[in-house]
Amino acid sequence: MTRNRLVEDLFVALRFFSRLPIPAQSGEEAPFGAPPLARIAYVIPLAGAVISLFGAAVLLLASALGFPPFLASCLAIATVVLATGAFHEDGLADTADGFGGGRDRARRLEIMRDSRIGTYGACALALSLLIRIASLEALLVLGGPVRAVIALVAAGAASRAAGIVLLQVLPAARIDGASAGAGQPGADAAMACALMAALVVAVLLVPSFGVGATFAGLIAPALAGFVMARLSARLIGGQTGDVAGATQQVAEIAFLLAVLMFAKAV
Repeated sequence: MTRNRLVEDLFVALRFFSRLPIPAQSGEEAPFGAPPLARIAYVIPLAGAVISLFGAAVLLLASALGFPPFLASCLAIATVVLATGAFHEDGLADTADGFGGGRDRARRLEIMRDSRIGTYGACALALSLLIRIASLEALLVLGGPVRAVIALVAAGAASRAAGIVLLQVLPAARIDGASAGAGQPGADAAMACALMAALVVAVLLVPSFGVGATFAGLIAPALAGFVMARLSARLIGGQTGDVAGATQQVAEIAFLLAVLMFAKAV
């Protein structure tokens, strides 16, 4: 694989998963449509880490300016949400509404397609934001700004891999959905995505948090993805793009909580 190929694929992933102004590249047939997951899956964890870097920069700046940990954490998470255009949060809200409000498979899928937000979705969004902010605040207090930043960036990588693997292990729940149009990444691509995420997590966490935290940071998103896959298979008979987004959110929370258990006061 050439360096140019990696950069090109990373740009494609960043354009899809964020609101960053990434221009179309020459030769792309549908630059603003669903990306070729089989090709770019391996760089999606890197794209997640890059997106989280924006929140990390804000977290460092806010801490340097003397902002309280809670406020600094709020600004950091808000930055990540803005950078993605609430891409994954939208999936979480739709999934929570569908899974919580539907009485059968057809009704759940219908609710998930509805752009309006319901009680389950609102509660899921509020809890996701609060838990991520609280976890980041605790990491700031216990481990300091640098370690909190490292955890945030690693979480961005690990959680994206959980969503991609879910798309591979379950069939599309409907034939006309976004995930069906994008297609499954393929077993090899999903494995490459998981390995890239593991590499990023290991490189970032081992020097700063130790082997125990690294192991926890690898296992927690995998368990979160497993739970989401089982739940989605039972309730809607497969996966959708919304479920993949919800899985990313749950996996990020699981990652931050797992690493937080190993953070010590400095």
